[in-house]
Amino acid sequence: MSSVRVECVAQERCRLGESPLWDEKEGALLFVDITGRKVCRWSPGTGQAQAVPVDAPVSSVALRKSGDYVITLGTRFAALKWKEELVTTITQVDKDKANTRFNDGKVDPAGRYFAGTMAEEIRPAVLERHQGSLYTLFPDLSVVKHFDQVDISNGLDWSLDHRTFFYIDSLSYSVDAFDYDLQTGKIGNRRSIYKLEKEESIPDGMCIDTEGKLWVACYDGGRVIRLDPETGKRLQTVKLPVDKTTSCCFGGKDYSEMYVTSASDGMDKEWLSRQPQAGGIFKITGLGVKGVPPYPFAG
Repeated sequence: MSSVRVECVAQERCRLGESPLWDEKEGALLFVDITGRKVCRWSPGTGQAQAVPVDAPVSSVALRKSGDYVITLGTRFAALKWKEELVTTITQVDKDKANTRFNDGKVDPAGRYFAGTMAEEIRPAVLERHQGSLYTLFPDLSVVKHFDQVDISNGLDWSLDHRTFFYIDSLSYSVDAFDYDLQTGKIGNRRSIYKLEKEESIPDGMCIDTEGKLWVACYDGGRVIRLDPETGKRLQTVKLPVDKTTSCCFGGKDYSEMYVTSASDGMDKEWLSRQPQAGGIFKITGLGVKGVPPYPFAG
């Protein structure tokens, strides 16, 4: 095993950093600050992050086949033109609910954008339960709702053979799997493949590596963990110097670097003085595994 190294590459002090995504064309890392209401793009070349401000909590960002990006913004799926800083609504969900917003989202191997909702938080991870749902935006811009009664819709990814969809509803403290039909985008046969231990705290964002193992960021757990979805065993733990680790993705030239977002919301002055890098973006090298490039939205 090579030696694992963790470094803070962007001292962003995000309020709620989330949804890291490698943009190969730009050679840059995309991420959002949900409560800070901005979409950011960090370049390893310059070490600087640019930001596009938006008018609502922005919870995930995805590549778009036709260029630029799609985002989840409030309860809307929207298109983002980066250079023009222009956001246009594609469609809206949860029209019958006054206080929900989208949370994590990701594009499947067929180019569909999966994203789920949750109630607006009273404070971090404290909210009205069972208000969220899981949706898919199809390339023809139609939307399907898979299920509701979700607490905090979070990490999602697909197995390497595309037959399994992995999903996290954070307050269930579980990583779940569904059978997946790539032709139709339908999911079924939900089961738990891993229950988090107390010190791991709350499961948040997730990604998969080229060996088919899952990496889960543990909010309030200050770590990412590597899981085997077949055996339900934890294989590895990488600790970070901040408690509120929120999500992870692979990136860099050959997808061998892991990027981890974090949050600073809900931390008082004393806590922040102990963790000055809270809200920063971290790079983990030396894991000895690579990730899968993100799929672009086909619509």
